[in-house]
Amino acid sequence: MTKTFAYEDLQPGVRISLGTKKVEAAEIIEFASEFDPQPMHLDEEAGKASILGGLSASGWHTASMFMRLFCDGLLLNSTGQGSPGLDYARWKKPVLAGDTLEAFVTAVEARLLKSRPGVGVVTLEGEMINQEGEVVMELRNAVMFRTRAGAAA
Repeated sequence: MTKTFAYEDLQPGVRISLGTKKVEAAEIIEFASEFDPQPMHLDEEAGKASILGGLSASGWHTASMFMRLFCDGLLLNSTGQGSPGLDYARWKKPVLAGDTLEAFVTAVEARLLKSRPGVGVVTLEGEMINQEGEVVMELRNAVMFRTRAGAAA
């Protein structure tokens, strides 16, 4: 049986691997064409001519890839109830076509909500690293999770 993550499972210090994603040139261009049509995201030569060094994923594309891994690796198998937002997101290194990314989250704070019995807020720090072990993105956000008792109610 698959484990369902609840508030109790996400206490400070818990680190969860969310899986890996290989970044393809076609998806970089497709995302950029619709959402961030800057030259370095649309064309290999323009990317090479930029400070990024090659066809690079938009930061928003990188965040979207993180979100997919976050959903598949944790949220879709949890008592998650949504998020009030991000504290920050930082793009630390370019994500280039051909990179393989791995994402993690670490719980840094957890508190029960007085206003919503059976629900707690977990502050998570997320990171994505490339195949070289370099951090390409980091973020911090809070997510609301039901407790086991709250999920059963």
